[in-house]
Amino acid sequence: MTTSISAPAAPVTDASALTGKRRIAFASFVDENYLPGFLVLLRSLALSNPDVCEDFLVLHDDLRPASVAAIRALHPRVRFRRVDAGHYDSYVKGDQDNYLVRKAYFILDVFRIRDYDTVITLDTDMVVLGPIGELLAMRHGLGAVPQFFYGDKTRMLNSGLLVIQKEYLTDTFCAKIDAIGRSGTYELDKHDQGILNALLDGDFVDLDPKYNFVKRRLSGDLPVPEDTAVLHFTGRHKPWQGGEAGYGLAQERWAAFELTDAELHAAYLEAGDTLHHDLLVHYGTPHVERTGDVDTARKVALAHIGAGDYQAAVDILERVHLPIDEAWPHEVYGHALMSVSRYDEATAQLLLATAAPNRAATAFARLAQISWVHGDDDRARAHATSGLTVDPTHRASRIWHQRTVGVPAQPAGRPEDQLAHVAFYMDRQGNAGDKLLPESVRLAFGPDTTSRRWHSVHAHRLFDEAALERVNTRKGLVIGGGGLFIPDTMPNGNSAWQWNVPDELLGRIDVPIAVYAVGFNAFDGQSYRAERFRASLRLLVERSSFFGLRNHGSIEKVRAMLPAHLHDKVRFQPCPTTVTRQLVDGWRDPATREDTILLNAAYDRAGLRFGHDYGYFLAQMAKAVKDLGALAEVKCAAHSLDDEKLAFDLRREHGVSLPVIPMYDFDNDEIRDLYARTKLVIGMRGHAGMIPFGCGTPIISLISHPKMAYFLRDIDRPEWGVSVHDRNLADVLVERSRDLLADHDRTVADVHGRQQELWKTTEANAADLRAVLGG
Repeated sequence: MTTSISAPAAPVTDASALTGKRRIAFASFVDENYLPGFLVLLRSLALSNPDVCEDFLVLHDDLRPASVAAIRALHPRVRFRRVDAGHYDSYVKGDQDNYLVRKAYFILDVFRIRDYDTVITLDTDMVVLGPIGELLAMRHGLGAVPQFFYGDKTRMLNSGLLVIQKEYLTDTFCAKIDAIGRSGTYELDKHDQGILNALLDGDFVDLDPKYNFVKRRLSGDLPVPEDTAVLHFTGRHKPWQGGEAGYGLAQERWAAFELTDAELHAAYLEAGDTLHHDLLVHYGTPHVERTGDVDTARKVALAHIGAGDYQAAVDILERVHLPIDEAWPHEVYGHALMSVSRYDEATAQLLLATAAPNRAATAFARLAQISWVHGDDDRARAHATSGLTVDPTHRASRIWHQRTVGVPAQPAGRPEDQLAHVAFYMDRQGNAGDKLLPESVRLAFGPDTTSRRWHSVHAHRLFDEAALERVNTRKGLVIGGGGLFIPDTMPNGNSAWQWNVPDELLGRIDVPIAVYAVGFNAFDGQSYRAERFRASLRLLVERSSFFGLRNHGSIEKVRAMLPAHLHDKVRFQPCPTTVTRQLVDGWRDPATREDTILLNAAYDRAGLRFGHDYGYFLAQMAKAVKDLGALAEVKCAAHSLDDEKLAFDLRREHGVSLPVIPMYDFDNDEIRDLYARTKLVIGMRGHAGMIPFGCGTPIISLISHPKMAYFLRDIDRPEWGVSVHDRNLADVLVERSRDLLADHDRTVADVHGRQQELWKTTEANAADLRAVLGG
């Protein structure tokens, strides 16, 4: 019996729950007495690890508003959580009346945290001196440095720094803590540490002592070892209270971080080439306001651009005076301005940037882009040629040059017989999935996908009066497919999504509009310019006669941005690539398949995909490839040039070699043929799953984006996906591959059954579309 997949069960809204992306946080208990130490801790963390910025949970029982403000000034992602102080009054303690003893237990509230996968606790009498990336990469157990004893081999942990995984952040573990605390069966003078040692009984993961290097090791004013990552000022005498005799060199290391906010900002901005976006913006913005420093404004603007917040990039550069002879700030300003559709101003800034040889090629490429967006191919080609003259290897200039030459002419049909089609028309050597999409959408409306029936409207070109006139002479407008609801592939200020259409012109389209199989493609951690996007989206829904999104996850996201009366207009329309076998005229399933497994990985927005786990992912893939080789030959299927990085990194880091298939060079028939002839596709790109599925080939999705989970949920096969963050990624991937290949005919039949359900929805929608757009 086939289960319907048109209306899946209750949707999951939390993106990290779909992608499996690890949620990491630091945590400290802070009160007024230890606040000076905590402020130094925060400064030292930022300066010693300038590329790290995770949520920082401040556990407290009572902090003054001024203290809260001081903490917020030092960290952009603090979260304040009040502890349940009374909960610990029932614990047996060595000195019930000592307030410091009472508060020593409050850090145990960290085990009541449920919204993170890894929590790293830091005592407020610590200072961070070196990299701690190894702690962020930990995935198993409860990590701690063994307690330091002279001559005693007893195995106990020092609780000043703990790396706690989610299996300890449970009610069960908290109940065990409470039982020991209330019974008093622990070293009472060790407080929270005593309880944890009694509970764990030595069962913890050893961390290198450099991550909790206690001050007592330096008795006699010994120097702090160079590799010390975290120095811990244990004992009664704290650095902010004057310290202790015999530890002067350690005290100096702590005192180096007693900085004013202005000193901290300046020091951070010089801390290295890899600065975390959140910290750079948090420290750089007030630094620019205070100093007017152009170089910092440029860095902050680039951080905003990298995060897709183009208006913020414009705003920071508008606050400073850009010297006419400093090209780089002008180029960045021009980039920001063009991204919010202030094209004339952007052109002026970019022309200034062309004066400097080291920025000229990039500036010319952006000028070519602006000209192309406005439909001026000749000017775009001239700018691109100028960029290649400066730097013959400049990739962006080459891409814009290619877009304006060698476009084959096609016979044009009569306008009244054509549908206009807004899509992202991929360049040569572009992403294979995006290359296939426009044709796949057109196939859903009939076998003729040529310009006899279709008038192409490139989504990224400015939709102006001339474009409006051309569309209004056609019998309808189709918008799709692909993930057009994404803010940053080709940003504009007119719609804040991929179609560069001003509201005023969208409102004047007087032919029927069908939005077909579009996806909401924001990554976990990525956001839109909400108000501009919401306004454009609402108008689009209001004006559309058909509004179909390619998965129920996108439907959920889009409906949340619309008023209730528009919700019912948003319906499910699967991506046409998922029903390829039904759409391609004369399709024949392969009589035999090659004994291959095709493996795809994606590297765009790698930070959003992998977080701190890329090294782990790569090691797991190396292990998986070796084991999968016993099932079939594994090959790297590169949808884009960047996808080849998987093969490069596997060979360089792990000595694992893979043949690479350059799918970016394939035409559409070659893409479909390759995917139809293999036995299994393991893909990270959305269309490295949907295209082979549509060709009848079993798939496993490497989930690094919510859309992968959306699709698998729609076909009621979530087990065909595994998160790139999975704690047993290689083993799970191999096990599921083996299961799918064990009875391949049965698996293929299951794919066909899943696809048939999507086809039923597509056929039902086709009837409505014929009524809207005509036959």
